[in-house]
Amino acid sequence: MSEIDHRSCAQVFARLDDYVDRELSADDLEQVQKHLETCAMCASEFRLEGQLLRTIRGKVRRIAMPPGFEARVWKRINAASDRTGPE
Repeated sequence: MSEIDHRSCAQVFARLDDYVDRELSADDLEQVQKHLETCAMCASEFRLEGQLLRTIRGKVRRIAMPPGFEARVWKRINAASDRTGPE
């Protein structure tokens, strides 16, 4: 990613999801962080997305998995892996 122009929010908006999930390179993380420190509009959007993710994660954690569900998922993953072979 090229240096973020502090007057342009389009680059930051396009990367906010990856920023929230910490899926950017160290340099990109730093550039987005610097932009968020100087741009109230992007910082507000970042807070909104972060709050939404925290709310969703909190609700998902409260959902109880049916008995044996995890074992069935792993069984299917392993079966699919066996069909496709090693990467």
